[in-house]
Amino acid sequence: MTHDTPLIAIIAIGLSMAFVLGLVAHRFRLPLIAGYLMAGVIIGPFTPGFVADQELANELAEIGVILLMFGVGLHFSLKDLMAVRAAAIPGALGQIAVATLAGLGLSLALGWGLGAGVIFGLSLSVASTVVLLRALQSRGIMQDETGRLAVGWLIVEDLAMVVVLVLIPPLAGLMGGVEVPVEGEAAEVASWGFGPLGATLLLTGLKVAGFIGLMLVVGARLIPMVLHYSMHTGQRELFRLAVLAIALGVAYGSAVFFGVSFALGAFFAGMVMASSTLSNQAMKDTLPLRDAFAVLFFVSVGMLFNPSVIWTQPLALFGTVGIVLGIKSVAAYGLMRWFGHDRSAGLVLAASLAQVGEFSFILVGMGVKLQIVPVGARDLVVAAALVSILINPLMFHLSDRYAAKPTPETV
Repeated sequence: MTHDTPLIAIIAIGLSMAFVLGLVAHRFRLPLIAGYLMAGVIIGPFTPGFVADQELANELAEIGVILLMFGVGLHFSLKDLMAVRAAAIPGALGQIAVATLAGLGLSLALGWGLGAGVIFGLSLSVASTVVLLRALQSRGIMQDETGRLAVGWLIVEDLAMVVVLVLIPPLAGLMGGVEVPVEGEAAEVASWGFGPLGATLLLTGLKVAGFIGLMLVVGARLIPMVLHYSMHTGQRELFRLAVLAIALGVAYGSAVFFGVSFALGAFFAGMVMASSTLSNQAMKDTLPLRDAFAVLFFVSVGMLFNPSVIWTQPLALFGTVGIVLGIKSVAAYGLMRWFGHDRSAGLVLAASLAQVGEFSFILVGMGVKLQIVPVGARDLVVAAALVSILINPLMFHLSDRYAAKPTPETV
């Protein structure tokens, strides 16, 4: 009897392929991520054989991002975030600007429009949550000053991309795409004299501020209380359910009611939960699910890869990878040194950000949907993501090698 169960199919086949190819990658001393990505390529639409449901894969990957950011929040207090704001805010915004300009320059050389170039550049400017945190955790520097700065940098990038994603639709016509009518609350606010763009900005700012305020005032009291109550029932499964319900529920609610990304909502849920004495137990209970769904994230990225981009757009691919691995890294390193950090910290952050991730696919996908960006741009971004994720461990190896060299001042 045949069962049409695409969800079960992608979990079963995706994890099985990831396991097998992960073993192969380990055997050849390659990053395990390489095996996971190749598993996605094999079950993707651009290779023969079984083709997994891409939409389901993306949703499963989103759960992995939620759980990962929730875990980061459990180890990252508001005090930590404020401590690194002097470098994280201007540094992240400066690096986004440099990478966006570089992407714009490449897109103009390829004959694309100005709007396409801006979206293409922005998609290259942000780093992957999963890759960055995996790298920091494997090196044991999540709690170091450099690790906290990297996470703070990432949070600023996420906030910036939330604003960008909200602004693209009302600006689509000006950027060379299809006109998107302003509807709902934005239309009502626009009628007050703010205009479509002003109304969108105002609503976005109010929603983000409202969500953060709600989490810091109400969530800071309610979430620890729910955790302690569920633990005092004596039923560990209820405690685990409480943790997962809070992580996923807050992430989903933040996106639906406040227009905040799932990742950012989950981060704040974890950061608020960190004030509870049960935060360590919450981290342990979510770890297995987090790792499993993080693997599915890499599988979903591999599914997007179209191998034909290698021989149809080799120069464009080379330039795109050069921006991600070269220009972004140099910009991050230079900004870190500008803010007074030592060479070692600058190299670690440069290596951490030398890849592209979740927001990159969302941005370029929206650009394609609104007919601002050509489909070829999405293929380049996905290919650059695949290459940069594979090379990222080498970037860290190089950062260790050069950071270990004595400087003239210490000789």
